[in-house]
Amino acid sequence: MQNFNFYNPTEIFFGENQIAEITKAIPKNAKVIVIYGGGSIKNNGIYEQVSLALSDFSWGEFSGIEPNPTYQTCMQAVSKIKQEGYDFILAVGGGSVIDGSKFIAAAANFVGEPWDILSKGAEVTSALPIGVVLTLPATGSESNSFSVVSNSETQDKLPFASVEVQPKFAVLDPQVMKTLPQRQLTNGVVDAFVHTMEQYLTYSVDAKVQDRFAEGLLMTLMEEGPKLISEDVDYKVRANVMWSATMALNGLIGAGVPQDWTTHMIGHEITAVYGLDHAQTLAVILPRVMAEQQALKRDKLLQYAERVLGLDITDEDSAISSAIARTEQFFQSVNMKTRLSDYGIGEDAVDKITHQLERHGMTALGEQQAVTLDKSSKIIRASL
Repeated sequence: MQNFNFYNPTEIFFGENQIAEITKAIPKNAKVIVIYGGGSIKNNGIYEQVSLALSDFSWGEFSGIEPNPTYQTCMQAVSKIKQEGYDFILAVGGGSVIDGSKFIAAAANFVGEPWDILSKGAEVTSALPIGVVLTLPATGSESNSFSVVSNSETQDKLPFASVEVQPKFAVLDPQVMKTLPQRQLTNGVVDAFVHTMEQYLTYSVDAKVQDRFAEGLLMTLMEEGPKLISEDVDYKVRANVMWSATMALNGLIGAGVPQDWTTHMIGHEITAVYGLDHAQTLAVILPRVMAEQQALKRDKLLQYAERVLGLDITDEDSAISSAIARTEQFFQSVNMKTRLSDYGIGEDAVDKITHQLERHGMTALGEQQAVTLDKSSKIIRASL
């Protein structure tokens, strides 16, 4: 097991009717800006609960954060914050709203061109404090320090990370999932699953706790995910999926182990060029990464096949092929498409996405930097 430091300062309020707890979690003298997306929170009761919890605060709002938050929209929020003097951000939404809010929090205090945070890795030395009311379990952004933001003018989708933008608290009420459309629920399950796989399906460093924790998350998502999109879903299913998504990317299962993220880097470029949802790209790319990298990932693929999928691994090659196929079938079981052609994307994607990867320096991806541009091209071609 590799050396690591792990500290997660986000306070979690989990369970029914927990939105009221934000009253205690936000400093009493804070001037709060509530940041959200397209306005669905005004139709499902969440906005009303947030408003009630903030009744004793000075607060305002900014709406319109996109499913892939753009630099342009985020900078509009930064302008509002500076003009009106807000000093605390409450992000009410899913991963995109939270990611956008993290960038807004950093950009509001940044001296210089905020785009440099994303494009040049400029250091974030301070940021506005952030709280979260999670409406869509998926990215785990509510309890980590990572963010991804797109530039709609340049077709860039770039990440940044800073402890300064780690949310101070996050409210996770599984009941808010009741009104989510199937597409968002499907995206959430797939996103959490692939987050776990990117930290698990690498090579062994004998990190037994991390491995078994990750396997438990994968098994839970495979068991509960298909139930989540059925007509009759109970609270326990929602709670287990929501908690799995948070635990998948709060840093714990990745502590002390190698991590991949090839699927994510290729997926980001597909989103930037073609506009697919983040999780849609992950479901397309992951099975192809597993196939292309199966020699390097052999031991972990067999472990995954046996422990998570319950396959007989006597015939190792057959077990690996079955594990890859079963993974793709799982995505399909939650109504997720698994080919670029399913979205009307054709052969020209190979050169376009490969060029994007090269432009962003993504020329040696994976836990062993073994995914060259040539291999990325093969992965993309196999995904058509």
